[in-house]
Amino acid sequence: MANNNHKSLDEVNSSVNTSNRGGFKKLLAFIGPAYMISVGYMDPGNWATDIEGGSKYGYSLIWVLVMSNLIALLLQSHCVRLGIVSGRDLAQASKDHYSKFINYFLYVLAEIAIAACDLAEVVGMAIGIHLLFPSISILGGVCITVLDSFVLLFLLNAGIRKLEAFIISLVAIIGVSFFIQLLIAKPDVIEISKGLIPGFTNENALYIAIGIIGATVMPHNLYLHSSLVQTRQFERTPLEIKKAIRFNIIDSAVALNLALFVNAAILIIAASTFFNTGIEVSEIQDAHKMMAPMLGSTLAPLLFAIALIAAGQSSTITGTLAGQVIMEGYLNLRLQPWIRRLLTRLIAIVPAFLTIYFLGEDKTGDLLVLSQVILSLQLGFAIIPLIHFVSNKKRMGEFVIPLWQKIASWISVSVIVFLNCQMLFNKITEWLQTSNYSFLIAVIVIPFMMLCLGILLFIAFEPLFKKAKHSISSQFHGNVPKINFESPKPYSTIAITVDFSSSDSKAINKALQLGGKQANYILIHVLESTNAVMYGENTDDYERMEDSDNLQLYKNQLIDEGYICEVILGFGRPKTVIPKLINGCDLLVMGTHGHTTFKDLLFGTTVESVRHKIDIPLVLV
Repeated sequence: MANNNHKSLDEVNSSVNTSNRGGFKKLLAFIGPAYMISVGYMDPGNWATDIEGGSKYGYSLIWVLVMSNLIALLLQSHCVRLGIVSGRDLAQASKDHYSKFINYFLYVLAEIAIAACDLAEVVGMAIGIHLLFPSISILGGVCITVLDSFVLLFLLNAGIRKLEAFIISLVAIIGVSFFIQLLIAKPDVIEISKGLIPGFTNENALYIAIGIIGATVMPHNLYLHSSLVQTRQFERTPLEIKKAIRFNIIDSAVALNLALFVNAAILIIAASTFFNTGIEVSEIQDAHKMMAPMLGSTLAPLLFAIALIAAGQSSTITGTLAGQVIMEGYLNLRLQPWIRRLLTRLIAIVPAFLTIYFLGEDKTGDLLVLSQVILSLQLGFAIIPLIHFVSNKKRMGEFVIPLWQKIASWISVSVIVFLNCQMLFNKITEWLQTSNYSFLIAVIVIPFMMLCLGILLFIAFEPLFKKAKHSISSQFHGNVPKINFESPKPYSTIAITVDFSSSDSKAINKALQLGGKQANYILIHVLESTNAVMYGENTDDYERMEDSDNLQLYKNQLIDEGYICEVILGFGRPKTVIPKLINGCDLLVMGTHGHTTFKDLLFGTTVESVRHKIDIPLVLV
């Protein structure tokens, strides 16, 4: 059973009070979430695709940036609407709606997207550090980026507004740096305008364009934005909800257009500096090296390196937050913040470190572009559920998106999926013709791609033939439904978990209050020693004997007081054993026994797992 009361990013949810403010001050109170999102649109992955696109194809791919930005604006407005109206982020909404298999599949793809995104931040930050401090190699820079995780932890503990202020300051550094570089580069305005005409010069241009789309419309940003808008506290009335949606959309429009300026500036600088002179550049460090002689200024490469570090630092913060949202939303799994952030960073560092170590620093550009293509391939799996959710009248009520937005959204996702399929078809055909591993591609890669396509089509058309698993509607519209009162039925069989600690008394007394002397009580204790896990009921050791005696003592005390009681001794992991032992019971009472093992630190207590595997009421004491 899903825990629908769990709040997204609980530590900062509703932490910014926007009440008792009017006009411009109220707008300022809502400013922030979109700037944290916008840094994902100007991260080092964008730099790699924009630099390669500009140096190889001039201004011809500017239209891709503009199209991607318009799609991003539309989709981020959907995230705003979903988070504010339903109080659920995209991951939580998916968990509420889809089956376990689909949710696990979506979760794995979302984690791959997070890893691909963080891979770009790691490599970008490492390159930026190397450019400013040449004595530090890119490989050394990769290792240094581990420290980013602790910067985020410190900032989040200081409050969401301080984190937003830090991000906005980094965004300002990036924007100012590129504005000055544009003035130095003096690009041709007429040629720039020609780049707004759609078209591809060849198949490789399509690959770069897919990378640009993936670097601009990033799947993890959809999850994160639907969570961050919930950090604002306001009166939950239809009027105030409309204001909150409007202010957040204004926030998104300003922030994402700033991101468009940065991306366009990178591509334009690359085109005016390298394409016009016939130089193809695919590595960020090469672009930095050639800027001074090509532009006749030593300031441009310095600003370039500073902006790159700012982009990497800001993007890794939001990427890690998105990882937390996705894990908590899909799995209801809450790791300690420092563990989650460290894991996210380590997952990204390993492929970056291995690639640079074995293939050399000149392959970082290819790695960055590939990471953005991977992001683009994930987009359909995030966008399609989002469109379904905000188009659902039962979920959104009067705040459902209008028809024109539905049409625009489906056109957008169709274009993205079509371009992805075309690019994949071209790449797989090329691999089959040129690779020495064509057999493996045919038996592994192609079937996996077909599976992904099948699931994508299922998600797209699922509402036509299947009702949602849970219909979560807004509380802000329509009449309150009438309560269907049922005659109360006394509990007949109540299961009570015990661990022979002081909390057992509280749990047993609570059960007795609920069932009285008419109910049948079953005392359950699970033996979870190594022997019990390995041998099950065949376990024969001192601990089993002692636990059996303790259960019998409890049973005798209850019988002496006139209660009906039996006992069950289970063997193995309580999380899986308890749900199997309560067949036939109509209530489970568990004490919060307070185990403090390292496993509980990582994965939570037994209660967290048990409650998802049972279909009877659970009382915690």
